[in-house]
Amino acid sequence: MIVARGVTELKEILKEWRRRGDSIAFVPTMGNLHDGHLRLVEVGRAQANRVVVSIFVNPTQFCEGEDFDVYPRTPEQDLEKLRSAKADLAFLPATEAIYPHGRDGMSFVEVPGLSEQLCGRFRPGHFRGVATIVCKLFHLVQPDIALFGEKDYQQLTVIRKMVTDLDFPVRIEGVPTVREANGLAMSSRNAYLSPAEKDRAAMIYHTLLRAVAAIQDGERDYPALEERAREELQTVGFGVDYVSIRRQQDLAPPSATDRELVILAAARLGGTRLIDNIPFLVANEAL
Repeated sequence: MIVARGVTELKEILKEWRRRGDSIAFVPTMGNLHDGHLRLVEVGRAQANRVVVSIFVNPTQFCEGEDFDVYPRTPEQDLEKLRSAKADLAFLPATEAIYPHGRDGMSFVEVPGLSEQLCGRFRPGHFRGVATIVCKLFHLVQPDIALFGEKDYQQLTVIRKMVTDLDFPVRIEGVPTVREANGLAMSSRNAYLSPAEKDRAAMIYHTLLRAVAAIQDGERDYPALEERAREELQTVGFGVDYVSIRRQQDLAPPSATDRELVILAAARLGGTRLIDNIPFLVANEAL
């Protein structure tokens, strides 16, 4: 596996691959890799000749008071995992390589509407930072396919809309969430949780499962289902930002006849903010 730390080095390697006619899959990450990330690499290897993984803790997607300074950084362990997963190239740029003129006054990419709701309400500017860095990385790597985990469902939706609106020649592939044995969605921020908190954190997933089961049984009062789920989580000690049932394609509130839905939640356990979601298809008999 090649390790590139500079933009010029990255471009030279990619130029040679393209000259050979190799297709390129891209997995952008912030490091502290887990099995969810490695699943993205696995899917990329099955769909392209080469897999590029970036590791960059992007400062512009952290809001004031968030965990940028303490976000877990494990580059050497990450590189070993990527070698074992047979990635072809790891790109580990310095902040100065990505923001050569600093962050103040630089150009940004925004995806209005989608970015201000759900997590965007609680993390103002977050999705602007995400869209900007993904846009820049797409320009640098120029992949044929880019892979993102469905665990960050709103992020995936924002990126899909950005790619459509700006005519990026890249296919976006969402990969189902990889979970711990207890159902907890794998996340780099799970490192903040104690073993007891990890057990409790899995309750988010199981609460969402119960809401999906109620819909499949014919319940249609979505606000009531959301409120019930919020109360369940609050009862066991979560600080709940939201539980929301939306349409999969655009995260709009669903009508009674929409079938492709997703239930999303964000909740805090101690000092750790956790997100999860379950995409599902409403059964015909439940309509």
